[in-house]
Amino acid sequence: MSGHSKWANIKHKKERNDKARGAGFTKLARAITVAAREGGGNPDMNFNLRLAMDKARAGNMPKDNIDRAIARGTGEGGSIIVERVIYEGYAMNGVAVLVDCTTDNRTRTVGEVRSVFSRHSCSIGESNSVAWQFAQRGTIAIPADGLDPEVVTMAAIDAGAVDVEADDDVVTVYTEVEDFARVKNALAAAGYDTTEAELAMIPSVMVELDVPDTLQILKFIDKLESLDDVDRVWSNLNISDEAAAAFDAA
Repeated sequence: MSGHSKWANIKHKKERNDKARGAGFTKLARAITVAAREGGGNPDMNFNLRLAMDKARAGNMPKDNIDRAIARGTGEGGSIIVERVIYEGYAMNGVAVLVDCTTDNRTRTVGEVRSVFSRHSCSIGESNSVAWQFAQRGTIAIPADGLDPEVVTMAAIDAGAVDVEADDDVVTVYTEVEDFARVKNALAAAGYDTTEAELAMIPSVMVELDVPDTLQILKFIDKLESLDDVDRVWSNLNISDEAAAAFDAA
């Protein structure tokens, strides 16, 4: 699972300045709108909405923006329909990729995604061409500052986690989907920062490449994630420490 946790950690570092400038509010708002449309506007009854709202607050989104995004999802804020769509394909060297989007215009979104794939000599596949290689898991990224990873690991396992990864910056906790809310709430109650939590697509088999090839794919993924309609890109690329450091420094 190290590909997921390393890429998430890289993205968190690179997004800090963007968040400070207020960038990314569109993506955060769309995630809230989709969650509200699919599960209702009450975060106490809709855990996905609560997660989306937590991320928006962590990104310094004003309360009025959050309320408007919920209203759009529940049909109170206009007739524009925002929906979730996932595109699948292959990057270089057969690396499987899932592109998770929220959009109000599928034609625009698929055109932009296809363009990035084409420019990087990658290919979009049919539905389930690569999705079968992934399983959905709950992931909770806890900042490692001042924490004993072994203590966090034991707390997570006691709460019902299925796996835990730790590095110098973050402890990543993995759960089954049905246990996600319970584990997150238990860790939060124990005093851990669980703001960075989401349902992630975790690959069953990882692909490991040399550093230059890994960097090429990371640049491709980064370009996809820079698109307004793309929320998250999942892949089965295993990111070595050397590759992560090289990309982070770029």
